[in-house]
Amino acid sequence: MRKQYLHLSAYICDECKGPVVSGLLAVREDEISRETDIRPIGAICLSCGHRQPTMTEPGITHQFPPHQLGVGKAHRSSDPASWSGAVPAQ
Repeated sequence: MRKQYLHLSAYICDECKGPVVSGLLAVREDEISRETDIRPIGAICLSCGHRQPTMTEPGITHQFPPHQLGVGKAHRSSDPASWSGAVPAQ
């Protein structure tokens, strides 16, 4: 069964020293196969908005375990505000 995984990492922004979150998507054909179809989805500083695809200064990169996508209830809305369960302003 083909499964898609999200990989996230975090490191320090070169411009403001804030947190940069970087992600990529990968696919596994089954539980024991290697990941294929690896696609970067981007990186952005949560403080200043600088797009920094790689860590350039020496430091620590925090790698988070891969998260399987497609498990549970799918988001059918195209409005990102509804993804977090936030109630839209009236």
